[in-house]
Amino acid sequence: MVMQAALQLLYPPQCLTCDALVSTDFGLCGRCWRDTPFVTGLVCDKCGTPLPGDEAEDAAVLCDDCLRIARPWHRGRAAVLYDRNGRKLVLSLKHGDRLDLARPGGAWLARAAAPILEQRMLVLPVPLHWWRLMRRRYNQSALLSASLARVAGLDHCPDALLRRRYTATQDGRDRERRFANVAGAITVNPRHAHRIAGRPVLLVDDVMTSGATFAAAAEACTAAGATDVSVVALARVAKDA
Repeated sequence: MVMQAALQLLYPPQCLTCDALVSTDFGLCGRCWRDTPFVTGLVCDKCGTPLPGDEAEDAAVLCDDCLRIARPWHRGRAAVLYDRNGRKLVLSLKHGDRLDLARPGGAWLARAAAPILEQRMLVLPVPLHWWRLMRRRYNQSALLSASLARVAGLDHCPDALLRRRYTATQDGRDRERRFANVAGAITVNPRHAHRIAGRPVLLVDDVMTSGATFAAAAEACTAAGATDVSVVALARVAKDA
């Protein structure tokens, strides 16, 4: 305790996204907190996008997209919108080697996903292809899923899913091309198939745009015998974002 106090005097906690001093480690200053669009209130029960109106207690409410598109998962949530400081945090984790952001990101994910968590859930990250993993050196979704599982007290299996073929980036693609790009690209690792069968699964990714990647992963889990699949993303690309 003495050593920790001394370190805090020498290196006081700083905001995750600026140099402002904060009261605790892994925190945001007031200005950056206000600039981070955390998802609250009424949301789509399938994809987590914010909706107008008061938060529903019983009936599930769906957005227009989820009313039109068959989602191969049960429920979904997101922690922040992919906008302003939310976008900055995601890009810093994904491309800026800010692995420290996985710790608060996991706590935000656990809070967002609280209404859809189940006691026996197995937490799985959306996988990277081995070539992309080798170039990036880490899977940001696996860091987030490990942090979420730790906070929520759930089982975690970071390599339960495999991306069996390399897929080009989804950036710049419309919805139809996004789904075509990842169709059949994700499969269950045979070594861990027994852990998925007969239990609910929670898929974790850093960003959800069209839901194409989540759909490919959810279909793989369902084929492996998962009782149901839910999804959670650190950031949701919303129409208004």
